[in-house]
Amino acid sequence: MKRSVIALVVQAALALAFAMPAFAQASAPLAPSASTIDSNVTAALNSLYAHNQKARELGAKARAVLVFPDIRKGAFLIGAQFGFGALRENGQTVGYYRTAAASYGFQAGVKQFGYALFFMNDSALNYLNQSDGWAVGTGPSLVVVDEGFAKSLTTTNLRSDVYAFVFNQQGLMGGVGIEGSKITQIKPN
Repeated sequence: MKRSVIALVVQAALALAFAMPAFAQASAPLAPSASTIDSNVTAALNSLYAHNQKARELGAKARAVLVFPDIRKGAFLIGAQFGFGALRENGQTVGYYRTAAASYGFQAGVKQFGYALFFMNDSALNYLNQSDGWAVGTGPSLVVVDEGFAKSLTTTNLRSDVYAFVFNQQGLMGGVGIEGSKITQIKPN
């Protein structure tokens, strides 16, 4: 009896996990207006640069920066996260994007955070622009910069295509993952 109940729970969890990406895409909130996204991106980028010298230095060298200022994540065994952002080249917005991800496993809680992706070369930026949604972790090489790595980062040892900085973490959930997130270009309201 116990085995059949456990098997049923596992099958239900797997079915939900495989259905979650489609559900997250269909139930994702409508994009805010372009002006709202732009003002949120500007505030987040200014705050990141004010508090992180390495991010500011990287921003000066980057070909473009994709900023998601407000990612929302919630989970109880099955989780979803989403947010909206803008791609900036030479300080100007050139496109708007949505990020979404689904996950399953031992997890519970809610979290809010932001992240910025620094595209260091044309080939990485072209990959973003030409793909029909970029699943982070595929395509260009990506390095998530934490405090330890940031100390050793110099503008002469940049080797990866994309560098990611996570910022403004709040909430009651351990860990932040951006790998596996799908980034898709949108047209805001």
